[in-house]
Amino acid sequence: MRRYIQPARPISRLLRTPYISKTPLAPLHTIASRKRPVPSSRSRTRTTAIVVGSLSMLPFLSALFSSSAKAEDKEKMEYPDKRTDEEWRAVLSPEQFQILRLKGTERPGTGAYDKHSPTTGTYNCAACNTPLYSASHKFSSGCGWPAYFDCIPGAVVRHEDTSLGMARTEIVCGNCGGHLGHVFKGEGYDTPTDERHCVNSVSLSFKDEGEAEAKGATGKVGQEQGQGQGEGKM
Repeated sequence: MRRYIQPARPISRLLRTPYISKTPLAPLHTIASRKRPVPSSRSRTRTTAIVVGSLSMLPFLSALFSSSAKAEDKEKMEYPDKRTDEEWRAVLSPEQFQILRLKGTERPGTGAYDKHSPTTGTYNCAACNTPLYSASHKFSSGCGWPAYFDCIPGAVVRHEDTSLGMARTEIVCGNCGGHLGHVFKGEGYDTPTDERHCVNSVSLSFKDEGEAEAKGATGKVGQEQGQGQGEGKM
């Protein structure tokens, strides 16, 4: 018995036969009118909490930055010497301006007064010439910057400094607000106050009062001697 085998359809006929889906397409107006899924109450609550939390941070950030700016303005207004940055640039060297006005720091061991150890004289502010430290206040700490265990009363003002992510005590000139350095306490130095005023040499200028008085007296004696000799010759 022979089996009937249906002959294959030509490829050209298959290509000409279009594919017709049996699933009818939905009208366009029904697709456009479909509603999106409504978010659950939990997701809406979470979104609202995020938005409200973000908005609640705005007053805090605004107060933070505005308070810091106001504090800086208040700090400038507290000092008797109220010269502007432009006026300070005219009288200070670039290095002095960087340290005194922009709160920079000189490299350790490079300052002129690091190993300076006079017996008399005063260390004045390099910006406004206000006496800050006496020679008797200076001691050798080995830290690389001039160190003083005390200052002339009322000459140095202290401020909290958190610029490096830690709380330190900044010291500035009480007359012009020029940055001097930082003060540290409880380090174990054998000093009357157990404090170390770590000061930039660039922020200071030394004046030896005893030497100046001696030079003045010598000059005065010389003038008197010259006058006496002149009178003898006349």
